[in-house]
Amino acid sequence: MRVERWDEGHVRACAGELAELLADTVAGGASVGFLASFGRAQAAGWWRERADAMVCGRLAVWAAVADTGRVLGTVSLDRPDKPNSRHRAELVKLMVHRTARGQGLGRRLLTTAEDAAAAAGITLLHLDTETDSPAEQLYRSAGWTRAGVIPDYVLSPAGELRPTTLYFKRLDFRRPGG
Repeated sequence: MRVERWDEGHVRACAGELAELLADTVAGGASVGFLASFGRAQAAGWWRERADAMVCGRLAVWAAVADTGRVLGTVSLDRPDKPNSRHRAELVKLMVHRTARGQGLGRRLLTTAEDAAAAAGITLLHLDTETDSPAEQLYRSAGWTRAGVIPDYVLSPAGELRPTTLYFKRLDFRRPGG
């Protein structure tokens, strides 16, 4: 399996594969912004829209691809467009297909995004995740700091109000190749 940084053309061309991953993630109950009624066609459209953010450099996407070519995971960094925020980015849509969980792929994707952020001069990452979700253990074990909980912040895929936990991580600046 390889983890690759994808450009907007690759995301557009592989929107169907990415849609399968997103639909599986939602069907598995993960709160990644969508309700259970979310379909594959909507998921493909959502991914194609992400390509626009990639063109202007705000969004970076990495995909974990099996030797068969199947997309088994993704992670993205979303950079703010404000001049006073260029030192930080939001880690978004860390997803691993249910068939590939428990093999360290989530950690590998997380580390890839963290290393790329540090190499780009980003010194602060932040994210939000559903409180008491399996993802929380990953973030805590990877050195992320819990900043707090917001009650009733999101709807779960089943439509229930759920709290969200905010995390951040300070990064050391690393020059490429250094």
